[in-house]
Amino acid sequence: MRILSSNVSRSLATAVAGLAGACGLAGLAWQPEKPKETEKPAQPAPAPAPQAQPEKPGEKPAEPPAAPDPYVLGFTIPDIDGKDQDLAQWKGKVILIVNTASKCGYTKQYTALEEVYQAKKDKGFVVLAFPSGDFANQEFEDNAKIKQFCTVDEFKVTFPLFGRLHVKGEHSHPLFKKLVGQAAPIGGDPKWNFTKWLIDRNGNVVNRFDFRVSPTAEDVTKKIDDLLAGK
Repeated sequence: MRILSSNVSRSLATAVAGLAGACGLAGLAWQPEKPKETEKPAQPAPAPAPQAQPEKPGEKPAEPPAAPDPYVLGFTIPDIDGKDQDLAQWKGKVILIVNTASKCGYTKQYTALEEVYQAKKDKGFVVLAFPSGDFANQEFEDNAKIKQFCTVDEFKVTFPLFGRLHVKGEHSHPLFKKLVGQAAPIGGDPKWNFTKWLIDRNGNVVNRFDFRVSPTAEDVTKKIDDLLAGK
């Protein structure tokens, strides 16, 4: 009886040990896997900094374009009688160059031009008028008719009057190409008859006035006076 009880005890102990071992193995097998770390995307390599291009030996940096030459008296132009006139003869005076027309709504400005000329000519001022038919063909074709109209019939102007010529476009006279080729606000094609350019005593164009501005306007006469005074 004791032997049987002892055998039972050993068997029970063996079974319990086996069960415990099985449970231990199962526990080891059941443990959850650790989650894998999410891989971070590879960071792009930084772009290389731009490298300055080495200057070639002896190479100079580009220079800005030169300003247009403002000197405008380097021309010889026929006057209203067909006689060549060197514009340089008026260097040393303050000059108002005007593109004029005899049949324009602004033709009455001949009166104002003569008024300013008479008031300031003894101080060294002169008006040079250049008739043109470029705007609506508002000028006589014949220079003799232009002279008769401007100096005898209507306005009796006494300042120099030149022969009819072109003041804009492909066929414009080189004087006016020089004027319109200046930097703004002096440059650019004239918009109509009686556009005015002011020239200093050195023969350089220094200002421009719209055709609607009267020659007797304060803005014009003040700038003329400043140049006459050497300002």
